[in-house]
Amino acid sequence: MSKTLSHKKSQDDSVLLTEFIQTQNLDVLGELFNRYIHLVYGVCLKYFKDREKSQDAVSSIFEKLITDIGDSKIENFKSWLYVVTKNYCLMELRKEQSQKRRHEQFSADSFMESTQVLHPIDEETNTEIEAQLKKCIEKLKNEQKACIELFYYQDKCYKEIATELKIEEKKVKSFIQNGKRNLKICLESNSGNNE
Repeated sequence: MSKTLSHKKSQDDSVLLTEFIQTQNLDVLGELFNRYIHLVYGVCLKYFKDREKSQDAVSSIFEKLITDIGDSKIENFKSWLYVVTKNYCLMELRKEQSQKRRHEQFSADSFMESTQVLHPIDEETNTEIEAQLKKCIEKLKNEQKACIELFYYQDKCYKEIATELKIEEKKVKSFIQNGKRNLKICLESNSGNNE
């Protein structure tokens, strides 16, 4: 066993890479990955500036390799791994930024509306109100409906919605605000009918 392992240690990256692609043996991939684990960790640390997050990223990148290697044409494993690591870090940072922007927009909107009663779409609602809300959303104009659904039910930020619907960001904001106003009117008229 140790003879096989020491034999692998002396093998070229491309030999181990080919062996992994053919056998899907994770020990072979582990041997190859361990040669550059310090590089992967270093790149993650450079982007995340956080040891724990970088260690988690190293594990996630190894898991990513298991599925990505077969789909890629790899000339030089070390260079390819560097690019994969860098792209992984950038994607994670982009996700964080997107969540942060969404939170800031939500906070800003909540602050603007804090003088009013909280809108049902912004709070935890019971099943009955949720059902009424869905019915009212169906009655909205197409643009308002699309923006409300993307923002509240698919967690997209203004910029992502603007790109998806090919409209300006300020229009997205306007459609969401007008949509919320129309939803409130619709919900109030429904509750009036129920009394």
